[in-house]
Amino acid sequence: MAWIRGTGLTAFGRLPGRDALGWQASAATLAMTDAGVRPQDIDGLVVGYATTMNHLMPANLLAEHLGITPAVAFGVAVGGATGLAMVAQATALVDAGAASTVLVVAGEDRASGQSTQASTATLAQVGHHRYEVPVGATVPQYYALLASAYLHEFGLTPSDGLAPLAVAMRTHAARHDGAQFRRPVTVDDVGASRVVADPLHLLDCCPVSDGGAAVVVGAAGSGRDVEIVGTGQAHLHQHVSEADLHGFGARVSAGRALAAADTALDELDVVGIYDSFTITLALLLEELGLAPPGRAGAAAAEGWFDLGGPVPVNPHGGLLSYGHCGVGGGMAHLVEVVTQLRGEAHGRQVRGARQGLVHADGGVMSAHVTAVLRGPGGTA
Repeated sequence: MAWIRGTGLTAFGRLPGRDALGWQASAATLAMTDAGVRPQDIDGLVVGYATTMNHLMPANLLAEHLGITPAVAFGVAVGGATGLAMVAQATALVDAGAASTVLVVAGEDRASGQSTQASTATLAQVGHHRYEVPVGATVPQYYALLASAYLHEFGLTPSDGLAPLAVAMRTHAARHDGAQFRRPVTVDDVGASRVVADPLHLLDCCPVSDGGAAVVVGAAGSGRDVEIVGTGQAHLHQHVSEADLHGFGARVSAGRALAAADTALDELDVVGIYDSFTITLALLLEELGLAPPGRAGAAAAEGWFDLGGPVPVNPHGGLLSYGHCGVGGGMAHLVEVVTQLRGEAHGRQVRGARQGLVHADGGVMSAHVTAVLRGPGGTA
């Protein structure tokens, strides 16, 4: 059995002054302090890739920087699913007895450390090298294809099918001091923002951010620790041209995690769902069964995903408003759910939160990883 013993999350935004290693170190230090462990206590280290650093050995680099000499160390790269994949691997290491205290870290100066053009070109490489990248496609354009298909299938407009999700995430972010964007927005604001890739507008897209996130996964639980009761993965395609638009892999991944946790969707109190674009969030919510097909936007407008709603989603504001610093962006969802289950979210606390789920995808709805968590007051 493995627990999340400590978390670290920095503010996100355009925050010059630290490179990727600096953000990783900051988040790692916060997590170790929260867990009450020292660098010499860490015997496992898992670090996510950073596009601004492009180092072949990110875990070894951070280990040296922090004075850690782990028995197990490696870097991971599965796009936006990397953070949860690292936690799943840390859980496996602890359960197997290969490590007792694993530090999982991500951080990047993606906003201030590279140009928009460089970031766009780098991320676009998730596309097919022969059939997609050469025509100049970008990640927003890949997701715009999915959005167009989704809106057409259900007879929706961007205003009713997608924009309410951006509004809901901004409402949540307004309660978190670390969020990159906290000013409330309306459906009209989303529609009035510039078109990035039709039908996606600027406010349908997550920002590029600087920041970091980390967790300590350990073998022993204490009063504040959150148990990792189930994880699952699914990798059904890489390129959007090969995707099944009605089954990307989220349902399979979550099914495996829920089965391992011996729980069900209706027993969850709070969820963290990857939301690189409003269409990402809509598709994931519906495939996971947290909203009916074609109804994610309407559900958001009706308050389903609010703190007091039946399915509180991303109380920190998600990628759309808290921000997205690469791998650390997805890990922020995990940190938020852990914080909720500890009962330490203060002004944004979901009342009675005892069990939660976190889901992330990488690429273009390509790599899926899910984790089910149980708080200190949860029941087995």
